[in-house]
Amino acid sequence: MKPCRAGRSSLLFFFVLTAIGRTGVLAAEAKPNIVLFYVDDWAWNGSPVAMDDGMPNSRMPVLQMPNVERLAREGTRFRNAYASPQCSPARVCIQTGQSNARSGFTVFMNDKGQEYYDAKSYKGFPVVPCVSDMTIDPDTVTIPEALKPLGYVSAHIGKWHMRGDPGDEGYVLHDGDTTNNPGNTLRAGLKEGERKPKRLPRDFSDPKLMFSVTEKAVGFIEKQAKAEQPFYVQISHYAMHAGSECLPATREKYAKHPLVQAYYEAHGKTAETVNIGDDPAVWLGMGEDLDGRIGVVLDRLDELGIADNTYVVLVSGNGYRHHELELTPGLTQPHHASKWWVWQGGIRVPMIVRGPGVEAGSVFEGNVVNYDFLPTFVEWAGGDPRTLKEIDGVSLAPYLAGKQPDDAFLERRLYFHYPHYRTTMPHSAVVSGSHKVLHFYERPDVPILFDLAKDQGEVHNLAGQHPERHAKLLGELTAYLKKVDARIPKPNPDYDPAVYRQAKEFEKRVQWGPFTGSRPLAEDEKRRPTDASDELGE
Repeated sequence: MKPCRAGRSSLLFFFVLTAIGRTGVLAAEAKPNIVLFYVDDWAWNGSPVAMDDGMPNSRMPVLQMPNVERLAREGTRFRNAYASPQCSPARVCIQTGQSNARSGFTVFMNDKGQEYYDAKSYKGFPVVPCVSDMTIDPDTVTIPEALKPLGYVSAHIGKWHMRGDPGDEGYVLHDGDTTNNPGNTLRAGLKEGERKPKRLPRDFSDPKLMFSVTEKAVGFIEKQAKAEQPFYVQISHYAMHAGSECLPATREKYAKHPLVQAYYEAHGKTAETVNIGDDPAVWLGMGEDLDGRIGVVLDRLDELGIADNTYVVLVSGNGYRHHELELTPGLTQPHHASKWWVWQGGIRVPMIVRGPGVEAGSVFEGNVVNYDFLPTFVEWAGGDPRTLKEIDGVSLAPYLAGKQPDDAFLERRLYFHYPHYRTTMPHSAVVSGSHKVLHFYERPDVPILFDLAKDQGEVHNLAGQHPERHAKLLGELTAYLKKVDARIPKPNPDYDPAVYRQAKEFEKRVQWGPFTGSRPLAEDEKRRPTDASDELGE
């Protein structure tokens, strides 16, 4: 008896599946692509997309970024996304799935080594700060190394800033061991003795290398799409890092904006006399130009017919403090402190994800962190994230597919570790649900606890009112740091208060250091929108 047509088709399909399964061809077609837009020094409120619909100052109203807004409409916004207080440690978290405390890469510092950093840089300070790993541990599995056995090819375009060779981590296409320098194109092109121009050159065509980075990334995407090869590409932009650059035409557009004109007038400047470094129109123009490059990639995914099978992730490396927010009357900073601190202003970042099965226009309220990406990408690629060893992140794939997070996920501990001075004090933090504990190694006698659900600005220290809750979270933070063998600052036997007070950043350290009770608001935090005051800590 011969099988009917339907039976023959089913049988043929079975053999095709079997044969293709052996060669991996079907797997290549079925596996989704992953594009990560990685933006440098971009605050939680640095785009026109509100990260919290109830907070007018969770977005940048003057800035126009239609492609970022498109991603938000077509994907999920993450209200409580966290990163690291500096870009290089954050990049290591992304690659390894490990917290900075575990990886040991906690700061990007000079190459002069431990003796210089400890003994000379901060002689006489209250504690001896820690050294940091200088590169990714060679034994640590990175994103391309985890994805390659699953059939993926990976590229890293743009800023690397972790030392070492990206090729050694499994990237087949990359720009090498890049730092901030290539992206500072106005400075990079100077001859010896020349000063950076005060205004943008008229023929300036590749600010922050946005255009060339995008062109290279699109070339990689086109090549893989033609080969029907699943891919991961990390597009690590030099924007929005300080040293703002943009196209002259984009800058001219924002220089004409009434709020920017008002800024010029208030500071005794005009569009013609203001320097690049003081010009909000350049920063705003940089944001819009960056958005245009994001749009080029999104459009090319559409044209290649692979957009529906591609996850697109947009995220920042660390928090920041964009004073351009204050161009809009009544808007003030939503967070305490900035980059290099583990206050919310240093570690909370914007994040949007679009892709197969991701609900359009949705908002995810749970806490997520940069070291969640590696296990998430592995699960998207068809692997089992449970096979990853010595990581701290968890896969977000189930939640992006619609699973409701349980209490174990919502209350999990996120750890942040910055045992260095620079402009800061050595300190660590743990976030669990809406509660956050900070620990300053100079002042272990000052317990610090916040309820972020009511106090996103970290204004009211509740440790005195809830000592048990503080003690529990601090104990878990201490135990975790010990478990992962994190470097911990030690009391300095040669501490000299006079030397410490004379240090360049002393006043900022005091202003943004530990406190009891309620802290005084900074000038750029004082005039808060009334409809957001409760959430912001007033």
